[in-house]
Amino acid sequence: MAETTKSANHVYFFDTTLRDGEQSPGCSMTTQEKLTMAHALEDLGVDIVEAGFAMASEGDFAAIATITQAIHKPRIASLARAKKEDIEMAARALQFADRARIHVFLASSDLHLEYKLKISRAEALDLTGESVRLARSLVDDVEFSPEDATRSERDFLVEMVRIAIEAGATTINMPDTVGYTTPEEYGQMFREVRERVPAIDAEGIILSSHCHDDLGLAVANSLAAIQNGARQVECTINGIGERAGNAALEEIAAALYVRGDRFGVKNSLNLNQLYPTSQVLGQLITFRPSPNKAIVGDNAFAHESGIHQHGMLANPLCYEIMTPALVGVAHNHLVLGKHSGRAALRNRFEQLGYTLTRDELQHTYYRFVALADRKKNIYDYDLVGILPDQIREKRREPVSELD
Repeated sequence: MAETTKSANHVYFFDTTLRDGEQSPGCSMTTQEKLTMAHALEDLGVDIVEAGFAMASEGDFAAIATITQAIHKPRIASLARAKKEDIEMAARALQFADRARIHVFLASSDLHLEYKLKISRAEALDLTGESVRLARSLVDDVEFSPEDATRSERDFLVEMVRIAIEAGATTINMPDTVGYTTPEEYGQMFREVRERVPAIDAEGIILSSHCHDDLGLAVANSLAAIQNGARQVECTINGIGERAGNAALEEIAAALYVRGDRFGVKNSLNLNQLYPTSQVLGQLITFRPSPNKAIVGDNAFAHESGIHQHGMLANPLCYEIMTPALVGVAHNHLVLGKHSGRAALRNRFEQLGYTLTRDELQHTYYRFVALADRKKNIYDYDLVGILPDQIREKRREPVSELD
């Protein structure tokens, strides 16, 4: 049955790091690694964990079955093609789940129907009804996704959604499978489908977004879907996934919090687990987020510009729209480099135990700038090294990293 325990303004987070995310090169995980990640996702507070694609391999089946017996707060989902053997395999993998979901998908665009599946629209509609009915006979919670929805003819997409709901689907996901759409287009699609399929609102069907980042719009598109009625968002930690990746969970979550005035929705995430969860994933796969990655990148709360650093020392709100602690980062970081100013330099020297007069700071600053022009990274021992002897002797107390 459709979700009824949360209010109409609650957005469910459906994490597909272990399924769509793992399909990205360099992101494959063992069963034990998937279980470790699933525990982190449970701690984060996601509502649904898509644990894998049961029919894809013995490893995926084993991972799903293992996770269902260890993870109890989120729903556990398995992906399945609109095929009898896929759906039955998914049900077997999910048999021990406290709350199981089978996620059935079938292409809806003419491009996919003609060239990939080689079936007609009529055959696709028949498969939709048959596969959803089968899945619903095996579990109470069935999600249906018309693959490549954003490149599908709208009348046909509406008909496929209508048939899926009549067959028992409780969630309808309309994915931007190839990262093709724009926020305005994606939002309009959700509005139109809701208007043309009255059962969505009448029966409490959850509409879901699933966006890829081929044009760098996955998060923007996901937010547009939420603004137009989507109450489930499918995403991955660090935005990993096929090709350019999926919508990044941490970016959507932070946007909904910081701009709550615009979105007006709630969710069950523990935001202070965003960074720790990102770190867990980075340890399990072959790469970590880019330093300039929003929310969880190493530079997300780092400041080098002298103007920015001066503002940060006066009031962090000058240049940070959220506190590092909100997302689980220990603190912000003033990076000393050639763009830094006197205020940040004085602050760091005070942290190291040195109090400089105005003239001493000015003298030392010139030395610092000359060094920063020659060296990319400035360390604490570099700073101490540019101090005149008489200033070093005034050091208030030892600093462990220098001793």
